Amino acid sequence: MAESAAILAKPDQIVQIPNADAGCWMADMADAVMVDRAWKEAVSVVGEDRLTPLVYMNSDAAIKAHCGRNQGAVCTSSNAPKAFEWALARRDKIFFFPDEHLGRNTAAGMGIPQDQILVWDPAKTLGGNTEAQIEAAKVLLWKGYCLVHTRFTPDQIVNMRQNFPDARIIVHPECTHDVVSQADDCGSTSFIVRKVTEAPAGSTFGIGTEINLIERLAYEHPDKKILPLRDSFCPNMYKINLRNLLETLEDIGRKNVVTVDETVKKDA
Repeated sequence: MAESAAILAKPDQIVQIPNADAGCWMADMADAVMVDRAWKEAVSVVGEDRLTPLVYMNSDAAIKAHCGRNQGAVCTSSNAPKAFEWALARRDKIFFFPDEHLGRNTAAGMGIPQDQILVWDPAKTLGGNTEAQIEAAKVLLWKGYCLVHTRFTPDQIVNMRQNFPDARIIVHPECTHDVVSQADDCGSTSFIVRKVTEAPAGSTFGIGTEINLIERLAYEHPDKKILPLRDSFCPNMYKINLRNLLETLEDIGRKNVVTVDETVKKDA
């Protein structure tokens, strides 16, 4: 995300990150070499004029640049449906990186049948698929995931409903499809915050996302019962703390400056 800020930064703006080791495991599941190889394999089957690359914001800058060079786009969990609609209006297939589950949930929400959604395993030739399967697919999904959100299960939703029958279940679209299909609502972080904020006092929520957001919402809305489906935290987020934030603020413009090569930035 710091790279994304650096891509969008103006020439007179500097981007810093309090801990340079605070990366993203999901982003690391798709590097430029792997994606370029997979892209070439896919277009060798269906043709470049039929496939649009889309990449989630939680990705390496080089992957964003790859999508830019190939007439694709970057999306967030909030605007993924609009990005999918845009892509399918231009060409008949999408190659989505790097989150399999956000891609599947977005496609399913648009009514795309599961048999037209294909997972691409970068460790295998043609992603582990046949040419016929690739030809028949509308959406190709890179085999990547968010560790935080794949910890949630349908059984946790069942338990929450048994213990709190009035609870409304909200999960993030990075959760697996079987979890999303059993929830009452699915949406981005801003969607979850809005749903809780707009709910009347006395409301109960069971939420499937990173535990810090859930605890913050519970603190900000003491008139509502806000519960996690389970405690699921992101170790990389935990690497940002008050101490290294203060050290960064005391060394503005110098400590852990994030830069992106101008060629990469232009394409991204």
